[in-house]
Amino acid sequence: MKELSLNILDITENSVKAGATLTEICIDESDETIILTITDNGHGMTDETLKTVLNPFYTTRTTRKVGMGLPLLKLACEQTGGSLEIFSKHIDDFPNEHGTTVKTMFCKNHIDCAPLGDVVETIKTLIQGHPDTDFLFTHNFTNGKVLLDTRELRVVLDGVPLNTYEVIKWIEEYLKEQYSEIQKA
Repeated sequence: MKELSLNILDITENSVKAGATLTEICIDESDETIILTITDNGHGMTDETLKTVLNPFYTTRTTRKVGMGLPLLKLACEQTGGSLEIFSKHIDDFPNEHGTTVKTMFCKNHIDCAPLGDVVETIKTLIQGHPDTDFLFTHNFTNGKVLLDTRELRVVLDGVPLNTYEVIKWIEEYLKEQYSEIQKA
């Protein structure tokens, strides 16, 4: 994918399909690296699935016979000198602490490192498309961080759906304001 934000969207969509009620998206950005970690509390993967998930000819989708998301993400990481790790606990084996973590590391200054892309639009799209799922988004920089937790929004909104136009617009402005403050610092 041409932007890392599209990988975030792809992986997080997989989390939602796996029954996650909470998906944590964390970007740790330094001058040298971008570390992206996505953790969910979905059903998780069996050991057998975990062994094949990076094979492009394996997919759980019924609409096509290939699954390119994770294999292409792994390739993108490795092309920059980075890495990809996947950890998962399946619900059958770990009924109280199941889920999946995908952790990537990109060498930011490498010529093959894809740009981060429009993270605000990605987070907005995820919330709008999955208003009943909670997302904890954190983007850490050396001089500050951007943070959004939909669980906190639910408390304040007291029953107002997260995907209403006004809430989505507020989320967009709230994230953009935080990014603007980081850029000023």
